[in-house]
Amino acid sequence: MSIRILVTGGTFDKEYDMINGKLDFEETHVPEMLQLGRCTIETEVRTLMMVDSLEMTDTDREVILHNCKKASEERILITHGTDTMAETAEYLAKENLAKTIVITGAMIPYKFGSSDGFFNLGAALAFLQTLPHGVYVAMNGRYYAWDNVRKNKKTGFFETLK
Repeated sequence: MSIRILVTGGTFDKEYDMINGKLDFEETHVPEMLQLGRCTIETEVRTLMMVDSLEMTDTDREVILHNCKKASEERILITHGTDTMAETAEYLAKENLAKTIVITGAMIPYKFGSSDGFFNLGAALAFLQTLPHGVYVAMNGRYYAWDNVRKNKKTGFFETLK
């Protein structure tokens, strides 16, 4: 089983820019994380964009959708910023692709050392191998159907709507 990993940015891949004093992007950390996690799953990692999800547009979501459609793999993991993860999940789900798509991210950048990203990536890979076709969000050790999830901005955790 091969898994396509599509990187879109988000806190997952942010780094601290000491000169400008802000979080910014350089390159994805996903290959390093897979190596450190001793991942033995066959993966193909593609960086589509490096954006904060608050700045993500429907044009960006169309790029993600296009890459999901053209991927030969039936199982796709997308790294994404947490603020608009549910919106992207809904956008992809409306296409009813015969694929399993899991979207994950992090609340703390991987490079900070105390990130939840490593855990979320591993959990998302596990869910991706077992869930039926559909679109899901995987955060904090749980998975959620695309139409039953939101980020609780007060607690910093994802939760069901119903």
